[in-house]
Amino acid sequence: MKKLLLVMIFFLFSFAVYSFDADMAKKEGQVNLYANITAIEPLMEKFTADTGIKGIYTRISTSKYLATVLTEYSAGKLQADVVQGPMPILQILKDKGVLKKYDKSYLKDYPDWAKSDDYIAAFGIEYVAIIYNKELVKGDDIPKKYEDLTDPKWKNKIVMPDPASHATTISWLVGLKENNIFGSNEAWMDFLKKLAANKPMFVKSFSPTPAPIESGEKLLGISMPKYIITKAPAPLDWAKTDTLLGSPRGIALVEKSSRPNAAELFFKYWLSASNMQMLADKVGEYVLAKGVFPPINGIEKAKVLPIRELSDEEIKKWGAEFKKIFYN
Repeated sequence: MKKLLLVMIFFLFSFAVYSFDADMAKKEGQVNLYANITAIEPLMEKFTADTGIKGIYTRISTSKYLATVLTEYSAGKLQADVVQGPMPILQILKDKGVLKKYDKSYLKDYPDWAKSDDYIAAFGIEYVAIIYNKELVKGDDIPKKYEDLTDPKWKNKIVMPDPASHATTISWLVGLKENNIFGSNEAWMDFLKKLAANKPMFVKSFSPTPAPIESGEKLLGISMPKYIITKAPAPLDWAKTDTLLGSPRGIALVEKSSRPNAAELFFKYWLSASNMQMLADKVGEYVLAKGVFPPINGIEKAKVLPIRELSDEEIKKWGAEFKKIFYN
């Protein structure tokens, strides 16, 4: 009897944590998503049309994300019901008690590593690649591997986020080393020095990278394949390297949401295969739902790997190292 009672208590606790009432969700009327992902307005509109619950999307830049959420949370005025952002930021929010456990059955067809955390669900990888202007770069000039960026013919013709200050680019460059993309640390360092010698134009983040490639001001760059979709019909394509790296994208529920049922419904909806397909189709995201790929030629053949998220100390350390290399 004691064992049966314990099982019943566990079941009731689990149900209380994970269940939601669809009717109550509709009565709550809306759900607020704080996110750093871009171009998801069509998804929010589809959620509203499908559920009758208004989906409100507030984009917050990575640099302001923690300050915004923690300030509102400390004041008891956090408007978000669901938060999407870089894994390190979500981990800090988890440590501060902002996040709530989620039902891992929502990630049934996702890889095991995506659901390794009880509070944060990984749904995609912010993949990075060589992007080029397909009207101006053709035939044998199209890069086939990362080392091709070091060819002197690309001097003053490359754009990339600042490797001394942009955290994701810093993590990506270190990821190339840690995933042994070049075969040795010496070859990786040689790549960095030769890339620096080609004098890339530095921009603040990935968002500004497509514009100079599209206009022809620069011919290629370190950017994101998703822009082939979101910037269409811009003449963009990607260099079909065997392996792509990127930062995992995560999403989480807010513990003290004033609309817990709507939040849970949105969270489940977001992770569904149909929504992931829309995220891939409309936003060009590389998602982790099984068998779902963005409509980008050849992307389904690439090996896309998550990179390790660096600590703040590591970001500062490597940023300083890359500054010496790229600003020399």
